[in-house]
Amino acid sequence: MIALLQRVTQAGVVVDDVTVGAIGPGLMVLLCAERGDGEREADALLTKLLSYRVFADDAGKMNRSITDVAGGLLLVPQFTLAADTQSGTRPSFTPAAAPDEGRRLFDYVVQRARAKLAKVETGQFGAHMQVSLVNDGPVTFWLQVKPQH
Repeated sequence: MIALLQRVTQAGVVVDDVTVGAIGPGLMVLLCAERGDGEREADALLTKLLSYRVFADDAGKMNRSITDVAGGLLLVPQFTLAADTQSGTRPSFTPAAAPDEGRRLFDYVVQRARAKLAKVETGQFGAHMQVSLVNDGPVTFWLQVKPQH
């Protein structure tokens, strides 16, 4: 699984002119399941995501996690993160999980995140979304857990 996380002062997702998810300070995470991913990869990625230290401590160093600061978490499904861009000028999405499996794993991560954090919002799987954010820093990290075979 892949997560592109961005530390934000605010972020939101709009679908058909309706805000479906919004947070204040926290993390906005684009989330993608790849072929071969399962609950093991989802759990490992979520554990890493929730403990990844990207928020400043009193000395200004990135030593606090989203859990430590009780920030908001906005999870947004984005299969394009799995794109194969090695050849040509059009991406291939064959590395991405099939839509039904991608939705299942996204929903699984959301459910597990909500059991651990108070403020979890989401985008809408399969919808055309407008995502807005104010990246704080900017701070952006790519996290990936490869399938165990």
